[in-house]
Amino acid sequence: MSEWKAKRFWTSADVAEQDGGFSILLDTRPVKTPAKQALTVPTAAMAQAIADEWNAQEEAIDPRTMPFTRTANAAVDKVAAQHAEVAQMLAGYGDSDLLCYRADSPESLVAQQSAEWDPWLDWAEDTLGARLAPRTGVMHAPQDPAALERLGARVYGLTSFELAAFHDLVSLSGSLILGFGAALGQRPAEEIWEISRLDENWQAEEWGRDEEAEAVAAIKRADFLHAKQVFDLVQP
Repeated sequence: MSEWKAKRFWTSADVAEQDGGFSILLDTRPVKTPAKQALTVPTAAMAQAIADEWNAQEEAIDPRTMPFTRTANAAVDKVAAQHAEVAQMLAGYGDSDLLCYRADSPESLVAQQSAEWDPWLDWAEDTLGARLAPRTGVMHAPQDPAALERLGARVYGLTSFELAAFHDLVSLSGSLILGFGAALGQRPAEEIWEISRLDENWQAEEWGRDEEAEAVAAIKRADFLHAKQVFDLVQP
């Protein structure tokens, strides 16, 4: 028996301005989230990206080809309902930020981490008002509570749609600082992704590349770049 798939039933997906945002109409029917809430997004640009995904569907609907719709659904159904919990989880990355945990050998890796990661800690101090301190090894050592509080306040200040995108920028890179760097456009997202992969890239150069690991990394990279797109699209 063939697997059932939802079929396209609309002629055109269009953007409609609503009080407080923008919706997507499939002919005259508004798109709803999986939880049956109205899918209302904050900007026309984000709504158009979603409408384009619906217009690109052919006979059968393939959710795998609809990343903007999927992120918007998450923002409405999940993040908005537990904004504080998501913000708290992401703010917690500051106390174990990737950029702060350094190797003690070999010298080539130590030097590369310092050269590529130290400027980001300087940037965080200058731009975000929070100085995080590097340490050697993998054992956790708490950061300055005042610095973490300032970073946390910025995370809590994000909207639900920003937070949905920021979640992937932080969790995929392993760094709250790099997440902010990507969100604020400090460097191109592609470059920031490579900076977050410093350890893995160094190991690959030393010991050879693992095709399976690289395939997984490619998926994560695409998700990271998509998250940056969403963050930009939901800006007023």
